[in-house]
Amino acid sequence: MIDHLRDAIHGRGAGEQGPAAKLPLVTSNTLALAEPPSEPYVRIVPLGGCGEIGRNMTVIETNDDLVVVDCGLMFPDDEMYGVDIVINDFTYVRERAHKLRGLLVTHGHEDHIGGIPYFVREFPQIPIAATALTIALIKAKSREQKLGEVDFTLVKPGSRVRYGSVEAEFVHVNHSVAGACALALRTPVGTIFHTGDFKFDQTPIDGKPADFSRIAAIGDEGVLCMLSDSTNAERPGHTRSERAVGEAFTSIFSHAKGRIVVASFASNVPRIQQTVDHAVRFNRKVAFLGRSMRNVVHFASELGYLRVPADTMVRSEDIDGYPPERVVVMTTGSQGEPMSGLARMSVRDYKHFKIVPGDTVVISATPIPGNEKSVHKTINNLSKLGAIVIHGTDGRSHVSGHASQEELLLMLNLVRPEFFIPVHGEYRMLAAHAQLAIQTGVEPGNAFIVENGDVLEFTHEYGDKVGRTYGGNVFVDGSGIGDIGEAVLRDRKALSNDGIIMVVVAIDSEEARVIGGPDLISKGVFYLPEAGGVLDELRAELKTVLEGISVDAMRDVTAVKEHIRSELAGAVYNRTKRRPVVIPVVMEV
Repeated sequence: MIDHLRDAIHGRGAGEQGPAAKLPLVTSNTLALAEPPSEPYVRIVPLGGCGEIGRNMTVIETNDDLVVVDCGLMFPDDEMYGVDIVINDFTYVRERAHKLRGLLVTHGHEDHIGGIPYFVREFPQIPIAATALTIALIKAKSREQKLGEVDFTLVKPGSRVRYGSVEAEFVHVNHSVAGACALALRTPVGTIFHTGDFKFDQTPIDGKPADFSRIAAIGDEGVLCMLSDSTNAERPGHTRSERAVGEAFTSIFSHAKGRIVVASFASNVPRIQQTVDHAVRFNRKVAFLGRSMRNVVHFASELGYLRVPADTMVRSEDIDGYPPERVVVMTTGSQGEPMSGLARMSVRDYKHFKIVPGDTVVISATPIPGNEKSVHKTINNLSKLGAIVIHGTDGRSHVSGHASQEELLLMLNLVRPEFFIPVHGEYRMLAAHAQLAIQTGVEPGNAFIVENGDVLEFTHEYGDKVGRTYGGNVFVDGSGIGDIGEAVLRDRKALSNDGIIMVVVAIDSEEARVIGGPDLISKGVFYLPEAGGVLDELRAELKTVLEGISVDAMRDVTAVKEHIRSELAGAVYNRTKRRPVVIPVVMEV
């Protein structure tokens, strides 16, 4: 429907093609992409964050210059066996590295900065423009990755930076981390407005509401295209103020008889501030657990975003020296991450802090889609230890950092873009956001619901999709980056489902006979007490099979392996109805 309406907007009949479609196609590796026009143009290429939560990254490209907005990561789902994190495919930028001018960062959340160390490793001279806390968080990640010096440009809301033909203005917005900004990107074709992650909080903890007047002024100047956060596009009404959490914390702190544990995103500085303020109010000491939490507290305090009285903060090792009713602990793990502080506490695996009956645990976040199972597992484990668990789904201990429908409509009415691209959300969220844009007057054909890798092109005459580039996942597994593909994940899935059997055989190829084995090693296939008898039976059957192989076949190692694989797989399936991975090891002597 949207494609049909877009044809109507651009004057295309059933048998016609618009200006963008007339451009000749060139190939970027295996993907078709329209060749850029000779006239001034700007291309918008979302490489991540569309159709998913995480991996946010957008390319803005003009005739001679290219800038990147954000470069995040995504945590693996249950089907990505063994993968540590997921980052973006940089192929589009790599092929245009001669045009790359800068990286603009809207704020310091992992899904917007987590991929930067990998990006900088490939493009080491890239200047990075961001606000103070965002830079501090990127620097902390860079030190962990041992990247050395990185070229940072410190900006404040209202600052402008120019990279070739693109000028970027940073505009203050509210979010669940300090220093969040929207971006007004002025190009030769028109202004691109990228909201970043935002909400309109009328009573923010830092006392600084979003810069409505500047956003409206940019809208008055005229905006060619707006990209906007879609996380809460399906949620009606307004997102509650961060101060609402303070009201819930007052109730929790006043009723808790023992220790209080607050789990939150480490980067949620307003939430940390509220916890500290309540600790002071209720005469409790605060300890921060986890490296990322301590890093954020250190940098945010140093930069003036966070105020922690010196006599309020204590070391984790000293917690036991205070009465339970005088202790607050802040930790990571609100998403049930296996190695986070809260998850380790829930299984009594944290060295300096053990959950005991009477502790109150506040999970001050809602699960990111896909993390629900891990979060519920952590909650169940904490409950088994006797803790009182208060979690975000009860509507008291957490508010979102993302705009709901009324705020999204307000942003659209302030900016009044000609074209609209919903980003940062799953597909249904993008579709809901596009409908909101149409309600505010954006032409149906000018609202683009895109997927990662779609290339949109705008000139003074038209705006349309002109092809696709690589927008897929790049898996980081240990020290390997991109060397784990779908084939490896399929193998890992097979191993997790049905196990593995290894067969070791030694043969004399000259005499064409077996001189050792077969020996069978099984993992994840048979119940251990019964495995010995079954393996003896399979060994006997396999020995009979090998004795029946012809002389010519016995001299061909590949043929011997194939005989072992097919016969053993069949024998195991007949007994168990399972299909384990069979690995034959044939040694020639």
